This record gives sequence, structure tokens and C-alpha cells, in this order.
Amino acid sequence: MHIRRTPRQTNPVARAMATALTTVVLVAACSAGSSVTATSDLAEAALAPLPSTTPPALAPYYGQKLAWRNCGVEGFQCATLKAPRDYADPGSGDVRLAVARKQTTGRTTSNTTGKNKPLGSLLVNPGGPGGSAVDYLQRYAGIGYPAEVRARYDMVAMDPRGVARSEPVECLDGRQMDTYTQADVTPDDVAETEALVGQFKKFAEGCGGRSPQLLRHVSTVEAARDMDILRAALGDQKLNYVGASYGTFLGATYAGLFPQRAGRLVLDGAMDPSLSARRLNLQQTAGFETAFQAFAKECVRQTDCPLGAKGTTTAQVGDHLQAFFRKLDEHPIPAGDADGRTLGEALATTGVIAAMYDEAAWPQLREALTSAMKKRDGAGLLALADSYYERDGDGRYTNLMFANAAVNCLDLPPAFDTPEQVEKDLPVFEKASPVFGRGLAWAALSCAYWPVRATGGQHRIEARGAGPIVVVGTTRDPATPYSWAQSLSRQLTSARLLTYDGDGHTAYGRGSTCIDSAINAYLLKGTPPANGKRCS
Repeated sequence: MHIRRTPRQTNPVARAMATALTTVVLVAACSAGSSVTATSDLAEAALAPLPSTTPPALAPYYGQKLAWRNCGVEGFQCATLKAPRDYADPGSGDVRLAVARKQTTGRTTSNTTGKNKPLGSLLVNPGGPGGSAVDYLQRYAGIGYPAEVRARYDMVAMDPRGVARSEPVECLDGRQMDTYTQADVTPDDVAETEALVGQFKKFAEGCGGRSPQLLRHVSTVEAARDMDILRAALGDQKLNYVGASYGTFLGATYAGLFPQRAGRLVLDGAMDPSLSARRLNLQQTAGFETAFQAFAKECVRQTDCPLGAKGTTTAQVGDHLQAFFRKLDEHPIPAGDADGRTLGEALATTGVIAAMYDEAAWPQLREALTSAMKKRDGAGLLALADSYYERDGDGRYTNLMFANAAVNCLDLPPAFDTPEQVEKDLPVFEKASPVFGRGLAWAALSCAYWPVRATGGQHRIEARGAGPIVVVGTTRDPATPYSWAQSLSRQLTSARLLTYDGDGHTAYGRGSTCIDSAINAYLLKGTPPANGKRCS
């Protein structure tokens, strides 16, 4: 039942770009009219493009003009875009989508004349699903993207339907969410299994009760179609886009639906839409294990590693962490929380997972583990978990978790339908990750109780006719394993795979001059990197 936003990073752009995927059930989607029917772990059908002409019923949406206004953050303007709630029945009602922009600065660090010509809009999305693109733009991208990029593009963001300012999906209040995030996701007996299932059901019922109509219309395909309406409202012939993590799936879906309108697309921390929910969860579980092993190797070289000293193997580090989790499962420890929460196994595991997204957070994790293991002070791990769940000091949660589940459970049929199926698959997940496998397998059961049947399914995305699309993969990415970038780059007919040999989630803006230079050249000059280019 984990979603995630990176808790700490030195680079603010990278911090926001690292908004990642859920480990409840991962995402893919298909158009209702695409004839995608996939039941195996690898999809054979491809997402079909939509007609190039605008249907008459959608003409009013495509013809709308954005009324920009000051939105309270210096240098930024905001507007509201209308889109049909149901694309199959546009007359049944609208959704109102929050849009923000920062207009081109008109400046560049280049001394070469004649290179200041505006390039239109650059839409950005930090992932999730459920991450606020508007927040990302105002806090990071609009001020932290390279000056050359901001000088040539209007930086634009839109919260997808159901997210943040765009008619947000709502499910539980703060106290209910506290209970949900502390649910035991490694049940040891029938009673604990029933308690976990009860929490999944309560979460799903809350979403169904508070957002009954919208819940059926927050798919990735619908969000991608909203992006095309935004493109038209901005006056751009083609969509230029940088998406991270789930944002890569959103961007790839756009390219699949509208290949002729796909401009310069960067898909950083790529997803693989051809996989089933079970396979996505399983491969992400292995990704977290890869990241944990990298952390373990680094940890035992430090003098403050609470999981072992120099010479300790990564397997032993994992054993020590599992033993600590088991102790917390039986006896939670104080965490200095004003609302009385203690640190049990669930929140401790979430805190560790949160730090796997960025190697810059590893010292913080070592300190938090030391306090918890040696001083019985769980405050550090609780802070990491709260950052992951976007819980503030007053006990309020953003709608990230709600939107995350709503999109995921609509985009793909559930990974598991019953607890018995999870039990049967536990050995496979535990082999993929001895540390995290059991909990992530049980977390993947959550969509089984969703009040709305999935409308999407796994599929390949080819985007035939699109210009070059840059797909970026990081070799030790925990949330979007490198194999997903490789797979997506093989599916997209015009993809250029750009590889970052390193740790952490996503690559752009994380300190690699090689990666940043390649992406900047593509965005500014339209020159994609050579397919297979590797950076470190």
C-alpha cells in the first residue's frame, strides 16, 4: 500500500522528478476503442491511435481559450481547462483541470545570436499517478530547469483529472489514513489476513462513496486525451513533454494515441505498458531489492551503519533488517508523534523504501535506523514514511494515495483477486526480494476490492509516425527497473534509449552532466541522443 515521493534530494528538480509509482499495483491502460485484450503477462496487441480529425462533439473543448490569471506564486499564471468527464459521452458533464505556466524568460546562457526563438510550451509531469504537476512546476521545474530550457519554452503543467487541484479523488480522512498506513501487510495468520483485507475494503469503499462518478473516469488514456485538448488550447501544433516515472506512461500513451502530434518527448524512469499488474509488481519488487543491495554495500563501508560492519555481506544486512522488522511487528516503538502513532513494521518498511529512491537519502536512512534499532526512537523512520505518504505535521494527507489507487485500479485488472492467490505467490515475491517481497505481494491485493472494474489492460505502445522519443532508464532504479526502459524503447518505433549507469529513481537533473546535456540538446535543438547512449 505504498506510493511515493522522494523524501530528500540535494537537487530540487531531481527531488520532484522522482515522484514514483505505487507498489500496490502498477499501471498500464488502453483505449476503450483500441481492441486491446490481453490476458498473459506480455501483451501482444498495440495501443491504436485515435483518428487525426477532431470529432464534432469535442470541437468546443478543442476550441476553448485559456483565461490566464495570477495564481499567487510570483512569476506563474494559472487557468482552468475543461474536458469531458466521459469521452464516450461528452454531453454528460465536464471535468475542470488546473493548469499553470511560467512564460519563457527570453534569456539564454548561450552567447550565440539567433538562438532565442521560443519553442512553444513544454508540459511537465512528475509522476505518481497522483503527483501534482502544478506543485512540481511552481516549486521546482519552473525555477530549477536549465536556464536555456526556460528561456525557450513556456513551462506548463496540468494536474491530471482526479489529482490535487483537478477535481481530486477523496477517500479517507486523516485519522482513517493513519490506520490504513499502519495496517500489517505481512499477515501471519487468518485473523491478520482478514484485518488487512478489511483495510483494503474500507479504503476502496471510502473512494467509492466520496468520488462515485469521477472514479470511473480517471484512466491514463483519459488523462492523455486531456493533454491533447491542452495542447490545442496552448496553440501548439505538437506536444513537447518531459515526464518522470508514471509520467512516462502518460507521455507514451499520448504518443500512442496521437503520434502525429507528439513533439519532443522525454520519458525518464520509463514504465513498461506491456506487462500485467502481477508482473509489474514482481519486477518492481526485484527493483527495490537491487536498490537495497546497493544501499547495503555502501552502508557497511560507513562507520555509522547499524546493519553491519565492514565485511558484512548484503545478505546478512538484509537478514538484520528483516529481524528488526519482525521485532517491530510484535512490539512497535515510540516515535515522538503528537498523534500517538508508534513505529511498527509497516511504517518502518515504508520509511526504508522511501530512502531507496535516492542515494542522497541513504545517510538519513542510516541515522534513522540507528536511532530506531539502538535507541528505540522511531521518529526518523516515521518522518521518512510520512514524506512518502505526503502526510503533514497536522495529520493531513494530500490526495496522492487516493488518486494513485484510483488510476492504478482503473488502468489494469488487479494483480491478485484473493488472499489465497497471494499466499501461493509469496515464494516468488520473496525470492525477488527477501527483504520486501512478502509485504509487496500482499500490498498488490488492494485493487481486488476496488468499487469500479478496470477499464484498461496491458498493451504495447508503438506510436508509429511519431518523431524521435527519448526513453531514459537508470540501471539500479528501484521503482522503474531498467528493463522497463529497455522494453519501452523496443516498443516505440522511434525511441532512442538513453541509459544512466547509477542509483536512484530517474536521471534528468540528478547530477549527470552527460544525461543533462543529451536531454537539453534534444529539447533545444531537436537532436536526440544516439540510441543506446550510456552515461554515468
